[in-house]
Formats: sequence, C-alpha cells, structure tokens
Amino acid sequence: MALEKQEKLDLLQGTLDLMVLQTLATMGPLHGYGIARRIEEVSGDEVLLNQGTIYASLVRLQQRGWISAEWGTSDNNRKAKYYSITASGRKQWAKDTAYWHRLSMVMGRVLTMSVEGDL
Repeated sequence: MALEKQEKLDLLQGTLDLMVLQTLATMGPLHGYGIARRIEEVSGDEVLLNQGTIYASLVRLQQRGWISAEWGTSDNNRKAKYYSITASGRKQWAKDTAYWHRLSMVMGRVLTMSVEGDL
C-alpha cells in the first residue's frame, strides 16, 4: 500500500512573522527570497512560501518597527532589499518565542493525555 503524500502545513496566524524574526535574529540581514528559502529549508520543506506571503509578512513587520530594510547587492549581483531585526523586533521575538514554547508544551500535554480509566 502506497503512503499518501502529506499536505504542506498551513501556518497559523502570527507564525510566519515569528519565523521571519527568528531567521533574521539567527542569520543576520537577508533579502526576502533568502528568508523564504531558509524557512523552507529549516522546515524540511513542510512550509512552502510564495513571494506574496513572505513580502506581506515583511511589510507588516516593517510597519510595526520590528525589522528595518536597506538596499544592497545580492550574491548574483542584483539590487535587493535586505532586512534586519531591530531592537524592538528582538523584544517581540523573545516574547513570541516564549509564548509559542508555552503553547506547544500545553498542546503536547493535551494531545498525549490518556483516555479516562487508563491511568
């Protein structure tokens, strides 16, 4: 019997923004395409990002003051906008990271609870 190919993961509200902040905090300044590829790579290609999705996140994060952008030259010698995490972005990143760690621990407990009577 052939295994069914699993669907790519749909991201919950706010998760992409945290993934972008995490990527910039750990990798340093990157252009949008580089951020998207890095997230896809780290996710084991479970998350695929199209240009519209990643750039909507970058615009939102910039409007909130959590990232900044400046023009530079990419590896293939093209003009590209490079994004960096700001001080307020680092504060938000720490806060969101702590929240997601708590939430994932709670979800782990709930999803592994035993059936009543199995105690």
